[in-house]
Amino acid sequence: MVSLVRSPVALFSSMIRSSPRRTRIIGLAAAALVLLLLALLALAATFPASWLKSAAERRLSDRIGTRVSIGTLTRESAVSFNPVIQVRDIRVPQPSWAGEGDLARIQALRLRLPVIGLLLGQRRPQLLSARGVRLTLVRDEQRRKNWDALGGKQDRDNRGGSEIPLVRLENAVIDYRDAFQKRRFTLNLSVAPQQGLRGTGTGTVDGEPVTLQLTGPPMRAGKRWPFDARIMGPAITMHARGTMAGPMRIDDMMFKVSARASTLKLVDRIIEAGLFGTRPVDIAANVQRRNGVWTVADLGGSVGRSRFTGALTVRKVDGRTKLRGEARFSQLDFDDLADDEGNAQAVALERAQGQRLVPNTRVNIRKIAKTDGRIALRVDRVLGGRRPSSLTNASAVLHLDNRILTIDPLRIGLTQGVMTGRAVVNQRDGQPKPTVTLALDMRNSSIAALAGGGGNSQGDVQGRVDARARLSGVGDTIREAVGQSNGTIGAVTRGGSMPVRLAGLLGFDIGKGLFADEDGREILRCGVVQLDMRRGRGIVRTLVVDTPVSQSRGTGTVSFPAERLDLTLKGLAKSEHALQLPGNAYLRGTLRNPELVVPEEARSFGNILKAVGRAIGGRAETADHAKCAALIAQTVGR
Repeated sequence: MVSLVRSPVALFSSMIRSSPRRTRIIGLAAAALVLLLLALLALAATFPASWLKSAAERRLSDRIGTRVSIGTLTRESAVSFNPVIQVRDIRVPQPSWAGEGDLARIQALRLRLPVIGLLLGQRRPQLLSARGVRLTLVRDEQRRKNWDALGGKQDRDNRGGSEIPLVRLENAVIDYRDAFQKRRFTLNLSVAPQQGLRGTGTGTVDGEPVTLQLTGPPMRAGKRWPFDARIMGPAITMHARGTMAGPMRIDDMMFKVSARASTLKLVDRIIEAGLFGTRPVDIAANVQRRNGVWTVADLGGSVGRSRFTGALTVRKVDGRTKLRGEARFSQLDFDDLADDEGNAQAVALERAQGQRLVPNTRVNIRKIAKTDGRIALRVDRVLGGRRPSSLTNASAVLHLDNRILTIDPLRIGLTQGVMTGRAVVNQRDGQPKPTVTLALDMRNSSIAALAGGGGNSQGDVQGRVDARARLSGVGDTIREAVGQSNGTIGAVTRGGSMPVRLAGLLGFDIGKGLFADEDGREILRCGVVQLDMRRGRGIVRTLVVDTPVSQSRGTGTVSFPAERLDLTLKGLAKSEHALQLPGNAYLRGTLRNPELVVPEEARSFGNILKAVGRAIGGRAETADHAKCAALIAQTVGR
């Protein structure tokens, strides 16, 4: 090095002695510049690594937001423009909210510093090896993550966009604790030139024990990096196998994933998609992530007895998640969409409150704050669960836009007839409970189908049933929202029949009610009920049941969500010679289990004698035919 410096100096000295004064000054300046440059180069090639310690600690501390300490920095070679630096005893304390101890401790790192490239801003330090690495990664119930600090703001905004080289890694342990997703893992990692990446560990997912396994071969230039990751346990098993553009290049990867679990909620603990508890699942899909877009293809599997296929794309736009996909169930049992605990709660609720027509489906979407999308759903066949159902198939398109969920169009097939319409769940302002708006129409159904039986049931009352509901209310479930709703509900039946004795009783005609043919049928001209809903209480606007021989009209209320009936019925025969009892009857019970109550005094011997007298004298009050067409049009529109 001394001879390298001496030769240029001698050359410049000779030039200066033989040149005029001005030339000598320029030459001296040039010589000084050359000497300075050579001195800088010599310094860059020989600088003590310890000079970097304070600057490195300060820069890392500012970047991470906590005080970082480094034991020592030493060079492996005395003279080099690409020196290898050994960094020992690195310590990064935990943030105060994450508990005591260290976020990271590293016994030793080996870094190559391309000095000239660093000075020119064209190169970065190259990590060669790491030994004795201990990382304690923590996410608390408020979703705070201590590892966000390790990447810095720029890396967090471009997460997954750079390759992590497969350097030599010895004795590395990652302790991962996630209170929000209820999972904890301890993973031992190693990387060697011939073996590539190896990782093994143990942990729990929602309290269920699992073992972990991660493998990847050495990186080959110009080739994608294959990987294999497994989570294995009695309650959940997941396997992902595929390739990345480079080691840990999660921004560009494709893989096949399969999962089996006792409930879909366990799978969600891993993938964090906002899924719910179900019966056991067995699913698989081909997954790709590229250019910031997740693509899930060939999705299929089972949940309990239910079988489904589907596809989904997920992208990030302006900080929001955008979904677009479709799902099709070849068969669906709604009981499969709840785990044992959820089904037990549903059974307990049913025992306590009885069966209801309005479902208790949860619709609160407050936590889905940054997700939008469109999902098309189709169910080819609905299976009967713990009780018979009138549902046979369904289809819907779900539109989600900033916490407004619109289901439109919605179509539900029944054992007889169909229900169509739309539903809107609005929680855009982040209110605790959403506003649910329903606009539903039912056509060509039957009383038997509504009761949960088949459309061809030979029940007491038969006939086509149409209905309409226009409701808006606040609640976590559809049942709760209807129980707080305002609007209208209307239902009509026509073109049917009923037992002749029942037709007589509706007109309080004890003659037909007691003495008519037991197997005789009477035409049902129409049955109409229309409710004005006020905070879940339906006040009867119209209640008429009309046959050729009798008519019954009613007043009262139907209260939701209990679906409790409190109706008063007054019946009239259409013949002045009918044996008609005076008084009223009362309809009690629930929509699914109504109870007709006739007071004892209305059936007293004295009232019967009065009815006989009026019939003989032709003085009984009678009813005219109801204007069925107008009532039906007013109630359901046609």
